[in-house]
Amino acid sequence: MTFTALDHLHMARALRLAERAAYTTRPNPMVGCVIAHGEQVVGEGWHQRAGGPHAEIHALRAAGEAARGATAYVTLEPCAHYGRTPPCALALIEAGVGRVVAAMRDPFPKVDGGGFTLLREAGIEVAEGLMATHARELNHGFLSRIERARPWLRVKLAASLDGRTAMADGSSKWITGAAAREDVQHWRARAGAILTGAGTVLADDPQLTVRLPDVDVLPPLRVVLDARLRTLAQRRVREGDAATLYVHGEDVIAPIDTDAQFHAMPLQDGRFDLPAVMALLAEREINEVHTEAGATLSGALLRAGLVDELLLYQAPTLLGEQGRPLLDGLGITSMDQQRRLRVVEQRQIGDDLRLLLRP
Repeated sequence: MTFTALDHLHMARALRLAERAAYTTRPNPMVGCVIAHGEQVVGEGWHQRAGGPHAEIHALRAAGEAARGATAYVTLEPCAHYGRTPPCALALIEAGVGRVVAAMRDPFPKVDGGGFTLLREAGIEVAEGLMATHARELNHGFLSRIERARPWLRVKLAASLDGRTAMADGSSKWITGAAAREDVQHWRARAGAILTGAGTVLADDPQLTVRLPDVDVLPPLRVVLDARLRTLAQRRVREGDAATLYVHGEDVIAPIDTDAQFHAMPLQDGRFDLPAVMALLAEREINEVHTEAGATLSGALLRAGLVDELLLYQAPTLLGEQGRPLLDGLGITSMDQQRRLRVVEQRQIGDDLRLLLRP
């Protein structure tokens, strides 16, 4: 299918609009919409929050009667079902748009081509696939949950030049600078859950909250993997507006007089079934998991093949051979077992280097 330079221009704008809801729209996908007559944009909008109007509705309201005969550029197939809002495909039909250009089909079972079918049956020209790679990247968490039945999993790490994440006694504040620590807040904000292990909670007593003043953020769920519920005395991980979920072993009785949530899971040789943990979070409509944990849990997630990307902050410092390693338990004993990673992005953040890596 052939698209013009003008089509690309309007879709690029729609994708930028969609990104504005990175911190607020989950568990729904981020979607943007531009309505135009040739070069003239008559309406635009984005899906701002789950339960609120979708991107197409905002754009149609802005366009008014000017939507008739126009082209609507949407980053995801217009919905075709009644949920908390009516179908956007019907709204586009009623507005009289003449053409719909979509970046990609929506794999959500209640849509999955149904929106395109409604539009075509109404005589509207539909073109799909424009800037699809960009659209998939924008919503990799939502797509992962729908297509793979597990969230997109990111592991955040901070290390010295010699690959150490803490001193031998566990102390690690602060390897990276203030700019890197602030940058992490934005990655937390876009996640549906922040995952950690009992060891990290016991050692660091973290809050695991998003601290971005004057920024609208849906607080991510804090998830603590704690087989024996050893961390309940550490209260900071339950402070603030964010909910906290403890995942623990089946033989442990969870308290009932606490403000936290609990979920019991069977253990395998004393360890969690990590794919089952990811499936649990997908059932809770978590699109993206941001992990801040120690070398053991981070290594176990990578070994299990669950890590979709590593977010590594490398500080210009040395901690020496007694420091703790970046990852543990990978079981690599020869060069042919090494795990190659692809550098997606590298950026200077203050004095530190930020690497985004994927398998």
